Amino acid sequence: MQALPGFRDFYPEDCARRNHIVAIWRGVAKRYGFVEFDGPVLESTDLYRKKNEEGAEILEQLYSFADRGGREVALRPEMTPTLARMVAAREKHYRKPMKWFCVSNFFRHERQQKGRLREFLQFNADIIGESSSQADAETIALAIDLMRAFGFTAENFVVRLSDRKAWMDFLSSRGCDESASRIALACADKLEREPEEKLNAKLASTELTVADLKAFIAGGSPEAFAPVLEALAARGLTGFVQPDLSIVRGLAYYTGVVFEIFDRSKNLRALAGGGRYDGLIKGLSDGSVDLPAIGFGMGDVVLGHLIDETPAAAAQLQSALAASCDAYVIIADESKRTEALHIVQSCRELGLATDFPLKSAKIGKQFQEAEHLGAHHAIVVGQEWPLVKLKHLPTRTEEALDHSALASKLKAYKLNS
Repeated sequence: MQALPGFRDFYPEDCARRNHIVAIWRGVAKRYGFVEFDGPVLESTDLYRKKNEEGAEILEQLYSFADRGGREVALRPEMTPTLARMVAAREKHYRKPMKWFCVSNFFRHERQQKGRLREFLQFNADIIGESSSQADAETIALAIDLMRAFGFTAENFVVRLSDRKAWMDFLSSRGCDESASRIALACADKLEREPEEKLNAKLASTELTVADLKAFIAGGSPEAFAPVLEALAARGLTGFVQPDLSIVRGLAYYTGVVFEIFDRSKNLRALAGGGRYDGLIKGLSDGSVDLPAIGFGMGDVVLGHLIDETPAAAAQLQSALAASCDAYVIIADESKRTEALHIVQSCRELGLATDFPLKSAKIGKQFQEAEHLGAHHAIVVGQEWPLVKLKHLPTRTEEALDHSALASKLKAYKLNS
């Protein structure tokens, strides 16, 4: 038996890798003042229909079914609809702006390829209840600092910044109605992925061509980016950002600033993406709650590929994955196992990661196990009891001391390390 296609088994080393990624996501988000939330993995399919126009790709990728109560439900493919539903239900309980993040798993039945699986872990962060460019810049700054925390630099990634309002103004000036605008934006989103002839055929009903879209992109719209770029410049982060109107994001609900993060080598799919969606909460709540919002998501699959391909990030990961055993208790005299177990428990109660042999073993084999676990110290319990030997394994130094002083000394080592 094997895992289903597109789903992953997480062996201990895989869990350690995942935990490293999640710890960085959570740590950076909290430094930015975001608080964590989560929602159910199962939602009503109607929630996704209401958010996405008919025929939207995401609707075709749902893992949907009827539950035992006859309700049509789906495994969540994204978090934004759940967030909007939760905010609409209880937004009066929270001060604005609401800065929320989550780390959750999602499911999409789509074609597998590099950087894309059917179950994936994703970090999401949103600022709700604030429409200013400062909120836009705060969101982008968070995305940049997440990347930096993994060991990436401006040589490794770039934030491509665009603006959906600039696009809508352009399309309106060309006489495009809502339907034509949706077609044009969908084609603009695929300029780098589909042949020009195919896109021109799709654009035929809009009276626009690929050349028209490219001309608008090349002309730029500096006034649309100025406030956000100024706020990022004050943080010293503009070197990570590139204004680029070719980024439109495929979802129809975006209303302003949008952005995607790409690796500089252009070997991978987008590492993260998001933007401003000021009307979504109003639409999903049938007008009962109207709050501006901006947010983005960053998945673990593409991110993992870039970590592996970037020496500095890979080295940081390997350092984080190194075993963190504080102490390994060597039982040199099996008759002293009871005393050794007392030391093990004392160390653990002080918060020290401590291990020991579960059965009698040669001393040399026990030391090998301590090295394998990456233990910082080995504690040798033998015939010298009540004295024990404390060995600092990285430096091979050792000292003899009374067992009663052992735990506190190890605690001091840990605090000073």
